[in-house]
Amino acid sequence: MSDAVSPTSGPDSLRVYVNERGVSVPHGSVAVDAVRALFPDLATEVDAGRQRLTDSRGLPVEATQALVGGSIYRVVPVRERSDAAAEPGDVELAS
Repeated sequence: MSDAVSPTSGPDSLRVYVNERGVSVPHGSVAVDAVRALFPDLATEVDAGRQRLTDSRGLPVEATQALVGGSIYRVVPVRERSDAAAEPGDVELAS
């Protein structure tokens, strides 16, 4: 019998938060996977471009961004902005 101790690889999942709810997802998951684990219908909306993800500060996040444990995401509607609603001085960003 050996006295060797094998190192542990750590937890097999990451804990993240979506719309204030915690969820554990496997390592290698992306942001929309966390949404899908809690809110499958919202994930479908994100995939279709009708909803988008933001971080805890409200900054846009790519749905395919790799997850980091403890991340906080919010799912928000995509709001179309017509040219008529543009403010003076607004800059149009290239897609």
